Amino acid sequence: MTSRKPDEPLARNSRLRLVRPRALATARRAVTTRRTRPAPRPPEGTPPRAELARQARHVLADAVRIARWAAVERGSATAPRTGPAQERAAAALELTPGQVRAGWDRARLAGLVELHGDTARPGWRLHAWDRDDSAVLRGWVALFDAWSLVHPSPEGVAPSAVAEVVEAVPQVLSLLQLSQGPVLVPALLDLLGQRVEELREERCEVPAAGPAPEAADAPAGDGLPTLLDWALEGLAAVGALTLDAGTDGRHATLTPLGNWAVWVKLEQICVAAQSPAGNIEQSAEDMLRGCARLTPGPARDEYRAWLAARTLSSAVGELLAVARGEDALLRGLAFEALRVVGAPAEAEVRATVAEPSLRPYALLWIAEYEGADPDDAQEVLTREESTWLWVDTAAAVADHGESELLVRHLDSAVQGTVPALLDEIRAVGHPRTVQVLVALAAAHPDPALAKAVRRAAFQVHTGGA
Repeated sequence: MTSRKPDEPLARNSRLRLVRPRALATARRAVTTRRTRPAPRPPEGTPPRAELARQARHVLADAVRIARWAAVERGSATAPRTGPAQERAAAALELTPGQVRAGWDRARLAGLVELHGDTARPGWRLHAWDRDDSAVLRGWVALFDAWSLVHPSPEGVAPSAVAEVVEAVPQVLSLLQLSQGPVLVPALLDLLGQRVEELREERCEVPAAGPAPEAADAPAGDGLPTLLDWALEGLAAVGALTLDAGTDGRHATLTPLGNWAVWVKLEQICVAAQSPAGNIEQSAEDMLRGCARLTPGPARDEYRAWLAARTLSSAVGELLAVARGEDALLRGLAFEALRVVGAPAEAEVRATVAEPSLRPYALLWIAEYEGADPDDAQEVLTREESTWLWVDTAAAVADHGESELLVRHLDSAVQGTVPALLDEIRAVGHPRTVQVLVALAAAHPDPALAKAVRRAAFQVHTGGA
């Protein structure tokens, strides 16, 4: 608020003190503050990021060509996976229909294009492709994480068996990374078989209400070679490894890109193993409640630890389920944890933009993911979205913070006056509006402002103007 003498009455149209252009930065810090840890150094011999990005551009060259063609042709049914669009793309780019289909799928998995209905739009990575090495590497890592979607899984194999192999493949990649050279496929098959057996034993240890899974759902030993070949071919297709026929038999070797990506994953697990707070085995909700008491750095360590103990798809689903709950503090913390997830969470976070309660958080996540400064990312929000987020953050502060913090939160509103703030709060229809206004009225030391806020709360409660 503007400065005044202690006994000076406060007019209802007093100006709110604003800190432009970061109007929401204070509101977000009222829940939690983002800080970044220094990035660990890759092992000796890892190519510079510029060289890794050059290799990633080479792997995705056809996908970029198809994405740029689709961006120019947008406005009609331009997804060139099948039909006339595929034929036009094949003729324009001098590719076979199969190459167009494969390149289009890779472009989507790498975030180079976005499909809205049947209309293709360029993704943000496509705009930054030639100038931003980080965007290129993020795109390639997104493709690497989706290797199991590049090739269809073998026919006649149960989905549960495919899922087991996908879950076991990180162990295979770890062996390739630690070997620092070619590894014979039979050795990889032995390791894959051991890891699959471990996963089955772990699954059998979990009590189940229904009958135990049938052994027929999993492949017999004869089925694993086929699934290993499928996995290695999928990883080779995204540029993570090479398959060669040596004198001793076929062997696999990680490419520099694959070696770097596996090191990044192992580094995340090592950081997780050092986590001290003991939230790894908790549910997403309990983990976030535990992290609410931590400062930002240790909280991020806990997020990494919790994520490393789960498959990313299930972890993202759990975090978003918590974000859809009633606790606004956990909603903000869930999206902080999703920032640690990064690229693998992109598709699911983008899908939540259509949900009113998650839309402001999702838009901020996307803006920061695309490179916006965290303190300036709020500029992507409309006035109504900013107001909704202000109320949601106020609800978090009212539930978990001190009264003084709720009063200070008033300074972060985007509106210039108290009446304007109250009018727009009523208009956005946040389900916690009444409770927030009542708490603010009870906490604010100025009687005139508190009275105005109480009146607004009553009007919202009774449906008045």
